[in-house]
Amino acid sequence: MKLPKLRELKEAITALIKGPYTSRFPKEPHKPHPNFRGQPKFNDQKCVGCLACEEVCPVGAIAHKDVLDGPHGGSYRVMIHYTDTCIFCGQCEAACISDHQGIKLSNDWELSFFNRKRESYETIEKELERCEICGEVIACRDHLHWIAEKIGELTYSSPTLYLSRLKSLKIVDANIISALKDQGRSDRVKILCARCRRETTLTTK
Repeated sequence: MKLPKLRELKEAITALIKGPYTSRFPKEPHKPHPNFRGQPKFNDQKCVGCLACEEVCPVGAIAHKDVLDGPHGGSYRVMIHYTDTCIFCGQCEAACISDHQGIKLSNDWELSFFNRKRESYETIEKELERCEICGEVIACRDHLHWIAEKIGELTYSSPTLYLSRLKSLKIVDANIISALKDQGRSDRVKILCARCRRETTLTTK
C-alpha cells in the first residue's frame, strides 16, 4: 500500500479545518458571476414579436405560433423559448431590435425540472395585426408601433402603420370609412397587407 504524499496530506488537513473547496450547493444556492450567461428570458414589455431572435438561434430553441382566432376572439403570436434546447449563446439578445431588451440573458442557471412537457419552455403572447380584407397576418402590433416610432413622420406614408398606431391610441373615427364608401375609397383607410394594398390601389376608382 502506497503512503499518501505530503501534498495530499496537507490538502486533507486543510479541508478538515477550513471546509471543502467546493460550494455547498444544493444546501446553499450558488451565486454565479455577474457575467455568467444563464437562461435567456423574454421581456413582455420590450419584446415586439419581430422574430429576429428566432432567425439567428443556431439550435432552434426559439419558435413561434400564430393563433388567428383565440378563445377570446383576438389574434396573437405566442413566442416560445425551449430551455432544454438552448445553449445560452446570447445570439438572441444580440439580434434583438428592441435595444437588446426584448429577450435577455439572465443569471438563472439552475434549470432542472421533473416535467419536461410543462416546464422546459417559457412563452409570451403578442397581439397580431391582420389585414382587414384577407385576414393575412401583417405583423405584431407592437412591431408596427416600433417601426412607426423609428421612422417618425414617414409613418404617414403607410396607412397600415399610422392606422394601427391611431387605433392603439383610440383616436380613429370609424365614420371615415363609411364617408368614403360612396367614393369607392374606403379601402384606403384600412389596415391591409401589401398584396391587398396593391390590389385596392390598382382597382379602386
